Amino acid sequence: MTHTILVTDFDFPDLEIERDVLTDRDVELVSADAETADEVIEAAREVDADALLVQYAPIDRDVLETLDVAVVGRYGIGVDAVDLEAATENGVVVVNVPDYCEDEVPTHTIALLFACVRKTSLYDRAIAEGTWDWTVGAPIHRLAGKTLGFAAFGKLPRGIAERLSGFDLEFVAYDPHQSADELAEYGVEKVSFDGLLERSDIVSVHTPLTEETRELFDAEAFAAMDDNAVLLNTARGAVVDDEALATALEDDELAAAGLDVLPAEPPDDSPLVGRDDVVCTPHVAWYSEESIVELRETVTRDVLRVLGDDRPENPVNKNVL
Repeated sequence: MTHTILVTDFDFPDLEIERDVLTDRDVELVSADAETADEVIEAAREVDADALLVQYAPIDRDVLETLDVAVVGRYGIGVDAVDLEAATENGVVVVNVPDYCEDEVPTHTIALLFACVRKTSLYDRAIAEGTWDWTVGAPIHRLAGKTLGFAAFGKLPRGIAERLSGFDLEFVAYDPHQSADELAEYGVEKVSFDGLLERSDIVSVHTPLTEETRELFDAEAFAAMDDNAVLLNTARGAVVDDEALATALEDDELAAAGLDVLPAEPPDDSPLVGRDDVVCTPHVAWYSEESIVELRETVTRDVLRVLGDDRPENPVNKNVL
């Protein structure tokens, strides 16, 4: 029996990595350019898809109730664009790739941290404009002795703490799903959300996007942080209220922000883009040549497992198995 996998959308140069995984398999790979749920439904119906591989397209209840697919594979860790409740109700397995960028995201987060603290982007722009002056970035404060706080403390922030272990930093974390003893194993003190805001010189955001975490970092949160604090976000853009963040920076309630993610991507007239006190990158913390191969091979193999009635390695809604 031939199965059809529809790649709803992708921004890779091609799908050769996926095709290599499917070599000698009785599976057809078809691509689309679907940006909406209706476009996903139309494309999947046209090819009678048995499975979906998804990068950014929304997989909502209409998609899952209309189509007869066995599995949805998400290129990435987050699955906030997939209606997991509807998937489970309709017997659709959802798989992701939770471990593919365990080196890249911590490294990128630290790069943003250093860029904000040492103001390297600001100096670079000044030199390009003909200004050679060390006072352009003043004031700069010593990193040693600061407190780095994590909003959630899973595998990726653990990697950050491990890599920064020699920088004489204190680590705290807000994570209601982990005990103080679990965090202490990594040299991290468990704090409340208010404690995170009050004690951290640098806050690094790693929470998934849920109804509870949407705009978790709002005007009230920024007002509670130190005026010299730095915010880093390599998680999901909508966890941070971008308008409130821009206002906090404008009013000197925060010193800087390093952002790999924004609520709207690409940004449309964002108040954060182009500021001297903000370093932005285009949702690239996950990327290296090695991680992109691992990402695409892993999710394709897991989709194949489900189509072959085998247990996937990375099921998100395990109850459906």
